[in-house]
Amino acid sequence: GTRTGEGAKPSLICFLILHFSLFLNTRIIFQIKDKKEEFFHFSLFALICRNIYFNKNEAERSEVFNKKEKWFFNKKGRNRNEKEEIFAKRWKFFLMFAIIKPNLFSNGVFMKIGVVGLPNVGKSSLFNAITSAGAESANYPFCTIEPNIGVVDVPDERLEVLGKMYSTQKITPASIEFVDIAGLVAGASHGEGLGNKFLSHIREVDAIVHVVRCFDNDKIIHVSGTIDPARDIETIETELALADLEQVDKYLEKNAKLVKTTGDKSLLGMVNMLSRVKEVLENGGQARSLSFTDEEKKILKNFALLTFKPVIYVANIGENDLARETNIYVESVKKIAEKENAKVIVLCTKIEEELASLDKDERELFKEELGIKSSGLEKLVSASYDLLGLMSYLTAGEKEVRAWTIQKGTKAPEAAGKIHTDFEKGFIKAEIVSYADLVDAGSFLKAKERGKVRMEGKDYVMQDGDVVLFRFNN
Repeated sequence: GTRTGEGAKPSLICFLILHFSLFLNTRIIFQIKDKKEEFFHFSLFALICRNIYFNKNEAERSEVFNKKEKWFFNKKGRNRNEKEEIFAKRWKFFLMFAIIKPNLFSNGVFMKIGVVGLPNVGKSSLFNAITSAGAESANYPFCTIEPNIGVVDVPDERLEVLGKMYSTQKITPASIEFVDIAGLVAGASHGEGLGNKFLSHIREVDAIVHVVRCFDNDKIIHVSGTIDPARDIETIETELALADLEQVDKYLEKNAKLVKTTGDKSLLGMVNMLSRVKEVLENGGQARSLSFTDEEKKILKNFALLTFKPVIYVANIGENDLARETNIYVESVKKIAEKENAKVIVLCTKIEEELASLDKDERELFKEELGIKSSGLEKLVSASYDLLGLMSYLTAGEKEVRAWTIQKGTKAPEAAGKIHTDFEKGFIKAEIVSYADLVDAGSFLKAKERGKVRMEGKDYVMQDGDVVLFRFNN
């Protein structure tokens, strides 16, 4: 399909091919005996789900699907819990293959980061620096109208070292997708500026990088006329909270009615949770400031609340402040971040853009002259991984050296499943050596001779930098 700001939409031919291939397995999944009924159910399911996916955000998709649920599942003899279990299994399977979620096949992209901020604070400059994508960056509001999208490799020096050790043919780093989203202004939740268009784009990201202007320059227009990071942050957070409040009100009203009309007490937990979120939003707070159970977090994620998404603040300073990496504006951002337990990255987007335009050797020399230890991309990737609780394990061989991104706490079989589902299903053992031990030994064989290679089972929790060889049954 054609790559656009809304994601990659599959062509009709691709969709029909997938439709036919899945049609062959529909009888097993839906437990339908009649072929005509089978074709009807699957066609209806696939087409409606496709429409839901491409025209709704995640929370709206769930609502629409719930209305259509009776079209797909036989309600007779099944209670709500049984239907929800069937829904979870079948919905995810068909959504993955029949609808083709954007980025599902985009070279192993594991997370999507939205770059936001007021107009002219340096969002597009930062985006250009970290992706080398050449997004428009100009001195007027809303120069970014559609979101710019760039998939970037995660910097990882370990891959180069392993590549030389194994004389590998190919090195494949992990990837992150950055989205430069149009500038937000006061009143966006009611349609001001680019309004709801902005909000729909930001709902789809996993985390938010909030760029805040922390430099004086009369030649660069500020949408509010003066530089005030605290006010700028409050402007955006207020708009996000108002948009969330509208969404929460809608779902709270819907579920409260269902409790009254159906007597379904299983929904009381959701109503209570949404009531808590509503109270915080009405008082100017953010949903992420509340504590939730793991189950509540899963539910909230489906609502795609903007204020529930984790945030990293980027304080964009001027060249004159680069040496000390602070000023009164930066300190203002840090105070706000401290209250929210959020991270702050201090950088100069203008310098980052210049660094991105140089080749590797020139870049390192320039960084040394400026006293910069890490690039903006390196800082953002490190902070994003920490924020989302991610890490990488490594596989190495003559054909390929590769980094695989997983959640911290992932066990060996699930990590193997990131490579291929057969690896997880037939998992036997994992031969593991830490990256440091492998480099110190000089080769996998020597590391084995030193007793540094371990055989780990199904309960082993993967560690960052593990170099792994999975053993499995076909």
